[in-house]
Amino acid sequence: MKTRFILIETSHAGNVGAAARAMKVMGFDDLVLVAPRWPNVLRREETIQRASGAIDVLNQARIVETLEEALEGVTHLCATAMTPRDFGPPTRAPRAHFAELAQGDHSVAFLFGSERYGMKNDDVYRCHVALSIPTDPQFGSLNLGAAIQVLAYEWRCALGGFSIPVSTPPAEKADAQQVAGMLKHWEQALTDIGFLDPAAPKKLMPRLNQLFNRVDLNQEEIHILRGVAKAMSASASAKR
Repeated sequence: MKTRFILIETSHAGNVGAAARAMKVMGFDDLVLVAPRWPNVLRREETIQRASGAIDVLNQARIVETLEEALEGVTHLCATAMTPRDFGPPTRAPRAHFAELAQGDHSVAFLFGSERYGMKNDDVYRCHVALSIPTDPQFGSLNLGAAIQVLAYEWRCALGGFSIPVSTPPAEKADAQQVAGMLKHWEQALTDIGFLDPAAPKKLMPRLNQLFNRVDLNQEEIHILRGVAKAMSASASAKR
């Protein structure tokens, strides 16, 4: 779904870079700045540093003079406002609203006001919803970059999210025969070190069998446990 992030009268260059970074990690790249404080904000050193590699988002970002220009092609406007207005669109939590919004077919824009005074009432009034991030009632202060990151994450999750990359392939599970062979090895090793009395074994080995079944061993772990058993037997033999 087409998604645009619109920053209105942004005063800190670093926040523009932080916005680009927050967008890129969630797979968004349509950034529009309305009348920012710095005309060259997209090329300022602080912006580039805070973008932390999201240079492509900055390179294709647009600067416009009015909000009307930034809204071209948008069909659903989401204001961001901590304080509910007496008049205007309904105030909703992002997650609840996004769950419904993601089922439709819209071109969505998220509007963020100036760091100094937030969104103007007239800008909020033209929106379909005012999003308010649920925060501690005693301290709800979020900087602009953090607010964009939260909304970008919630919106990406509503759209289906990204899968977590697997760093290592899953280990191959040990079968019952391998576990039984390892337990025989341990039975001998425990006997060698004097921990197990073959004449009175009681239920030591069945209990160990149950323990290892709960662990759900893989083949590499079987090799490690066999190595421990081998070392125990070698140590006992050396002391004789």
